[in-house]
Amino acid sequence: MTDPGEPLVKIVDRLAARLGPVSGEPEPLDGGITNRNYRVRFGDRDCVLRLPGRDTGLLGIDRAAERVATERAAALGIAPRLLAADAECMVTEWLPGAPMDGDRLRADPSSAARALRTFHDSGLELPVRFWIPDLLEDYARIISQRGAGLPDSYRRTQRLVARIADALPLTDPAPCHDDLLPGNILATRADPGRAMLVDWEYAGMGHRYFDLGNLAVNNDFNEDAQDRLLRAYFDAPPTAGRRAALHLMMLVSDAREAAWGVVQGSISELDFDFGDYAAQHFGRLDRNASDPRLEDWLRAAAA
Repeated sequence: MTDPGEPLVKIVDRLAARLGPVSGEPEPLDGGITNRNYRVRFGDRDCVLRLPGRDTGLLGIDRAAERVATERAAALGIAPRLLAADAECMVTEWLPGAPMDGDRLRADPSSAARALRTFHDSGLELPVRFWIPDLLEDYARIISQRGAGLPDSYRRTQRLVARIADALPLTDPAPCHDDLLPGNILATRADPGRAMLVDWEYAGMGHRYFDLGNLAVNNDFNEDAQDRLLRAYFDAPPTAGRRAALHLMMLVSDAREAAWGVVQGSISELDFDFGDYAAQHFGRLDRNASDPRLEDWLRAAAA
């Protein structure tokens, strides 16, 4: 390792006393846009070490909820095992594999759907609520406190999300993952057809349709793939109301991603263009919200 005064070195040395001696150098992992992630070998097993980014609590992340969700998901067989966690880091087992191929996921989303349904129905009570109208208000306050102005698209997005929340209120919260980006859905070498869900840092009691919409929009599901997702999740043919709810929560998912990009641009120290990230999601949201079926979706979901 390099300078023993570096935080990473200190954390790894502390973990080694519990998890076993370290072999080789920590290997940085690509893909994270909130935290710093490393592959580290402790004793005879490879692990993923995650160091939280700066001020991630401002993003709606609750580390206690993350630990509880990760432990339960691992016990349910849908996530890697949690090996250690505290205020400075989290360590999970390394699963040989890669993000699930997008074409494969769209063609057959049943494994991801079953994983979500299993977690949603687990009875787990998480200590934090995840609800996008509240999150957008929190983000707006943080942005204003830091002296930045809110783009017109932000307020327009809040009004749209409020309408959707009226049609799909959070009346029966379930434990949810809430961050189903492509990189968080893994296919292992041992069982490539089985979806394993990682990165539970946004886990909270939320709307199960948000997880479904988040999965669908972030992984480019067309309407046929959306129907396959609904059929697998509910084990029944899709109804007009369920299709409408999924479409609406796909909009809400992009609202969250866009707002997240705006607030991250004011707090993150990572080398990433959060402004462009926000603009891309605002753009996709505006395009999809201009669908002439929007009013029909609102009525069908409310019904």
